[in-house]
Amino acid sequence: MKSFMANASTITRKWYVVDAENKTLGRLATEVASVLKGKHKPTYTPHVDNGDYVIVINADKIKLTGRKWDKKMYYSHSGYNGGLTATPAKNVMAKFPTRMVEKAITGMLPHTTLGRQMADKLFVYAGPEHKHSAQQPEVLEV
Repeated sequence: MKSFMANASTITRKWYVVDAENKTLGRLATEVASVLKGKHKPTYTPHVDNGDYVIVINADKIKLTGRKWDKKMYYSHSGYNGGLTATPAKNVMAKFPTRMVEKAITGMLPHTTLGRQMADKLFVYAGPEHKHSAQQPEVLEV
C-alpha cells in the first residue's frame, strides 16, 4: 500500500466565512490557521499548501480576555538604534481594525514561503460585508 501525497492536481479548495463577533482572538486564530494549513482534511500533506480560503468578517468586534486591551503590545522596529515602537491593542484596533486578527492568524502559520502562500488565502474585513459572495462560501463555526 502506498502513502498518499497531495499535489497541485489533487487539491480541491473550498471557501469558508467566519464571523468573529464576540469570539476570543487566540481561539479564533487557531481554528482559522488550521483551515488555512489544510489540517482539517484527510489529505493533509505538510509540504503542500492544500488549505482552503477563509473570509473573516466582523473583525472589529473580537474579544480579548483580561486586561489585554491595555496590556497587550504590538511592536515594530525601524532598524535604527532606539527605533522600537510599542502600540497597545486598543490603539491598533482603533486605527487598523483588521490588523490584530491578521497578525494573530499569520503568526500561527509557518514563517516560510509556504506559510506566505497560506496567508494569501486569508481575507479579513472589519464589517459584516465581504466581496466574495460569487465564491459561495460556507459558514464555518468556530
